[in-house]
Formats: sequence, C-alpha cells, structure tokens
Amino acid sequence: MHAGIPKQFLILAGKPLLMHSMLTFSRTYPGINLVLALPSDQFSSWDSLCKEYNFHLPHLLVSGGNTRFHSVKQALAAIPDEGLVAIHDGVRPLVSEVLIRNAFQTAEDLGNCIPVLPLTESLRMMIGPLNQPVDRTAYRVVQTPQVFHAAVIKKAYDQPFQKHFTDDAMVAENMGETIHLIPGDPVNLKITHPYDLAVAEYLFANHLQQ
Repeated sequence: MHAGIPKQFLILAGKPLLMHSMLTFSRTYPGINLVLALPSDQFSSWDSLCKEYNFHLPHLLVSGGNTRFHSVKQALAAIPDEGLVAIHDGVRPLVSEVLIRNAFQTAEDLGNCIPVLPLTESLRMMIGPLNQPVDRTAYRVVQTPQVFHAAVIKKAYDQPFQKHFTDDAMVAENMGETIHLIPGDPVNLKITHPYDLAVAEYLFANHLQQ
C-alpha cells in the first residue's frame, strides 16, 4: 500500500479498516465473541485508534505470529472447542451480513464453508520460460470468512506449519476434511493496493457493501 502504516489501520469511510468488519460481524450476530490477532508491537496503536474513534465493541486482543498460520493458531487457542468459528481477513472491510449468515448456516449444516468467486479473466500457466492457457472455469478465487466447527479447525492447526498453507481451508483439508463452497461476494474486496482502497471508498459511498 506504500502507506507507512499497517494497512489494517488505514482509514476507510471514517474509521480504520479493521473496525468495519468487526462491526458487521457484531451486527449479524449480536454478542458474538470477537478475537483480533495483531502483532504485539501494534497493540498500543490499536488501543489509540479505539480511543480516537470511540470504538468500544468488546473483543479479545491476542498476539499474532510470524505468518497467517501462526496468527490464526494463536487466536484459536483463545476460544472454546464448542460451536462455530469464522476466520476473516482483517483487510476485507466490506464483508456483508448476508455472506456471514450464509457461511455460518452452511458450516452448521455441512461442517465447514468457504466463499468463492468464479474467475472472469483468462489464465495462463507458466512452465519455465513457456506458458499455456488453462481452463478458467475449473478455478475459483477464495475469500473469507471461512467457517468451521471450532474443535475441528483447532485440531487442524495443531499440525506443523507448511509453506503451502495460504488459508484455513488448506489447513483443514490437509487433515482430511472435505471443503464446502458457497458463492462469494465481489464486493468483499481484500485491500491490497491503493486502487482497492479507492474502490472500497466508492462502494461505501454508494451503499453497496451489503
């Protein structure tokens, strides 16, 4: 983002990115237990932001690890084995209540759930210095929240870290779980580049986040 601050603290529609998704989860399921994993050296910055923006939503703050895997593992250690848990990217501030409900309902019925989107661009696979087209209809783009039975995903995160683990579904799948898909939401952007933040501002201004 070239912003000089962690991107989860960037301001979108009047508040830091993180606060938007936390508030949406709370509106969807009032009283839901929220656990936020951040590097320990960001705790004081988060505390200052909460005071500056009068953010009083109850949540538990835990120290993240060196990778996404280790941060999720730390957060999971802070929750009980019962019930469902949703794991969400802090930089997806436009997640909708509809998507959250659909994900929880599917996970309750089938054991887990991840939202995905079909590809709209053509793809090519690199093979050394060469390349070839691939069938884009065979692929999906993965989003969050990814929802699991807590005991199952906690057990999955007891296994050793592997470099190919880029999301929670891969961790669960490595333990033999079959992953279930639901339609994602193209508005559920992951803020990665300055362009994404500009698009998110437009979406908020036009009330398209739900």
